[in-house]
Amino acid sequence: MIDMKGLCGAYDIRRLGESDADAVLDLCRRHMLYYRYCGMEATRAQVLSDMRVAPPGVAPQDKYYVGFFRDGSLEAVMDLIDGYPTPDIAYIGFFMVDAAREGRGIGSAIIRDVCAYLRAVGKTAVRLAIAEDNPQANHFWRKNGFDVIDRAPMDGWTALVAERALPQE
Repeated sequence: MIDMKGLCGAYDIRRLGESDADAVLDLCRRHMLYYRYCGMEATRAQVLSDMRVAPPGVAPQDKYYVGFFRDGSLEAVMDLIDGYPTPDIAYIGFFMVDAAREGRGIGSAIIRDVCAYLRAVGKTAVRLAIAEDNPQANHFWRKNGFDVIDRAPMDGWTALVAERALPQE
């Protein structure tokens, strides 16, 4: 079980629900490039689906679709799966920072804090998928210590499976 308050001390963090869908959609619509690379569209229905969908075998309580808030404003969204694909790994299914706040190190700081928390609770790695053709995402995740370990064909695009080891100190 993940303690959301431990993920990143600089933010108020809480699970997002249907009442947050419009705020999440507003944040997502400012990142149309991401959706183009994934062959999707930012819609309210897509946001609501993302809030619920989980990989096979993942219990609902192990999916954390969370918002990072500062002064009541949604600054970032993360879909974090505890114990996927194995119990010692966490999976980031989605992460997006408000475009108005990009370039300030906010995303990297959140990832640094989330990884430190996950290491502290015994996770050995964090895994995610990156659209192969998305240069911004590739740069961000590699800059934050994620290495490509595999490739996977998706619906109309190729995902690079990337992982960051979380060695115990």
